Amino acid sequence: MRRHWRAVLASAAAVLAGAVATTTLLPASPAAAAALTEVTGFGTNPTGLRMHLYVPDRLPTRPALLVAVHYCTGSGPAFYSGTEFKSLADQYGFIVIYPSTVRTGNCWDVSSAGALTHNGNSDPAGITSMVRYVQQRYTTDTSRTFVTGASSGAMMTNVLLADYPDVFAGGAAFMGVPDTCFQASAGNPADPTQQAGWNSACANGQVSKVPAQWGDAVRNSYPGYSGTRPRMQLWHGTDDTTLHYNNFGEEIKQWTDVVGVSQTPVRTDTPQSGWTRTWYGNTSGQPPVQAISLAGVGHSLPLSGQAKMVISFFGLDTTTGSPSPSPSSPSPSPSTSPVPGGCTASISLNSWNGGYVATVTVTAGTAAINGWTVGTTLPAGSAVTNAWSATGNGTTGTVSFTNVSYNGTVAAGGTTQFDFQGTGTGPAGATCTAR
Repeated sequence: MRRHWRAVLASAAAVLAGAVATTTLLPASPAAAAALTEVTGFGTNPTGLRMHLYVPDRLPTRPALLVAVHYCTGSGPAFYSGTEFKSLADQYGFIVIYPSTVRTGNCWDVSSAGALTHNGNSDPAGITSMVRYVQQRYTTDTSRTFVTGASSGAMMTNVLLADYPDVFAGGAAFMGVPDTCFQASAGNPADPTQQAGWNSACANGQVSKVPAQWGDAVRNSYPGYSGTRPRMQLWHGTDDTTLHYNNFGEEIKQWTDVVGVSQTPVRTDTPQSGWTRTWYGNTSGQPPVQAISLAGVGHSLPLSGQAKMVISFFGLDTTTGSPSPSPSSPSPSPSTSPVPGGCTASISLNSWNGGYVATVTVTAGTAAINGWTVGTTLPAGSAVTNAWSATGNGTTGTVSFTNVSYNGTVAAGGTTQFDFQGTGTGPAGATCTAR
């Protein structure tokens, strides 16, 4: 079982109707300068989760709140640096919580009895405490609280909408499984930090139920709840071998039943080549359920541009006031000191037996840069399998990575980050060329 988990974790690491916000953006309080900050003592936290918070420099008077949930082997800071939600928060003025697991492998508990019930004793309870902390401290619009996640984080997105429909107005799940699909009887009920275990049948797409059965699973997570149910946006790649594509159809069954709309799409379009988007319930920009199938895509999210579609589905891109200014950048460490007219790069590795995820920090010199390329040499036996927030060139030997559309411009002395996954042993260093 342990060896199987490691294989799954390595693969999973490759991952990525609210009211209109007021148009006046005000300085965020009590934060002084936009930066990812760890918060402790946020409330009930039965599994010892860690909380990182991003608050833009300027916010509407009652900002919206987004929870962004990482993949297996990931962390809140890794999801912060590897997705576009931070830059979109700057642009549109909403707050982002990046929670982190602390158990071995950094997968979320989506299978134990304590995780699959309202006010339970596992990860969903801790994440909801983070939400309530931010809602109170920053006076957010509680009707505009949303959650998104990739892989294990997508599973948690499904679970949170089931456990706490009174907290979340909507979710977006990137390559996950239906709520309760991973439910298992193993595990130690006395220790909520232990997951019930890996569910191969669910992961392999072998669990199929009729819509009412899936819907009842959600309703049984919070017996007696009769309020509004959250909206759901679902994403899945047809070539996903970690969490089989069959789970996409099962999720559609579940959430159309939960919100009480037909499984027959009312509209279909193709936002990009190979992407098929379907609407359920109505054809508005924020329908009860929306699903995007990605032809030929494996378990390799996030892809560029998808975060923008998520916040459009949530209605978080409707603020028309002045966008938030660029946040102040932290001082670079001595190993990445600015160089005149150029850039430097440093690598931090999260390694396991047979693989790794590398987080690369690009630091601009004394002048702003409008694009960058990072080069590195992989050790013998190492190969790049995926990259996010950068475009890779080459998989073995000498490889390079170039910025994508949203992270090429870096202020003088500022930083940006991207990640890549590989097999074998990761590289020790990297060089940076500015454009």
